Amino acid sequence: MSLSFKKTYTFAVISTLYITLFSTSLVAILSFLFSTFSWQLCVAFAFSIAIFSFFVLQYRVEHFIYRRVKKIYDDVSILDSSTLSTQSITTDMATLTREVKKFATDKKVEIENLKVREEYRREFMGNVSHELKTPLFTVQGYLSTLLDGAMKDKDLRKKYIERAEKGVERLIYIVEDLDMISKLEMGQLNLEFTEFNIVELIQNVFDLLEMNADKKNIILMFDRKYSKPILVFADQEKIQQALTNLIINSIKYGKENGTTEVTIEDLVKNKIIVRIRDNGEGIDKQYIPRLFERFFRVDKSGARSEGGSGLGLSIVKHIIEGHNEKIYVESEFTKGSEFSFTLEKIK
Repeated sequence: MSLSFKKTYTFAVISTLYITLFSTSLVAILSFLFSTFSWQLCVAFAFSIAIFSFFVLQYRVEHFIYRRVKKIYDDVSILDSSTLSTQSITTDMATLTREVKKFATDKKVEIENLKVREEYRREFMGNVSHELKTPLFTVQGYLSTLLDGAMKDKDLRKKYIERAEKGVERLIYIVEDLDMISKLEMGQLNLEFTEFNIVELIQNVFDLLEMNADKKNIILMFDRKYSKPILVFADQEKIQQALTNLIINSIKYGKENGTTEVTIEDLVKNKIIVRIRDNGEGIDKQYIPRLFERFFRVDKSGARSEGGSGLGLSIVKHIIEGHNEKIYVESEFTKGSEFSFTLEKIK
């Protein structure tokens, strides 16, 4: 730590003036009363007492007060060596009080943030264990039944093995999504920007999810025919994953015999906005701010029965924000939802 005695010099000079004025005045009065008054004597005495007082006061301040103040800095610097340890030490009490108060405020905010993170960590661990527990117990139950004698029944054996396989697939799906969300949150989203036709990409996603939609007789469609390609500049693989997650979500929460409609609109000169709209059950307004949280589900039981890891929307948010773009959601309960995101358009 560097030393700064500017404040102590001021203190010493002012204190010296008081002592000098008092002492010189006393000597002048005594000289006048008991002997011949001499200005030369008063000036010499004032100069001598001023020099003596200044050095005594400065020495005492530096070696008495300073050492105690330095100990405060040293004690505090143990907790915050990155900031206070680089500052010069001051013996000015107002400055010291202000710095310590600022340090205490910063630490209070830091402690509050740590509490929030700890609560978030606890909730995350609870959600992970809850998500993994269901398929694990399912697989364990089928395997235990098989080991207890169901292996002898050929039909039952096949059925239970197939169900156990589905449980394992769900576990793999959850673990893969957990791995991805961890990488995304640590900033390990390696984007490979290329030019591609967003219309063609959406159609590919439609083709991949057609069987899923057919199970609920949901039609996957564009709002109109896009005869010309719409070129965008983004990571094609990651945008396909985002679209897949959003359309799967619309199918999952869409109503029987419903529709999932995709619209592509020009937003500004070099931006487009992609809208994925369904006419499903919709989302209550109170839940919309939490939709992109990990594992958050509006209807936990219903959503879990439909499958999924509970990380899909969180992954979408990270992918879109990784492109420095925006994602939006609008929903009306019982009438449907619309998720939309922006992309950079190639002129």
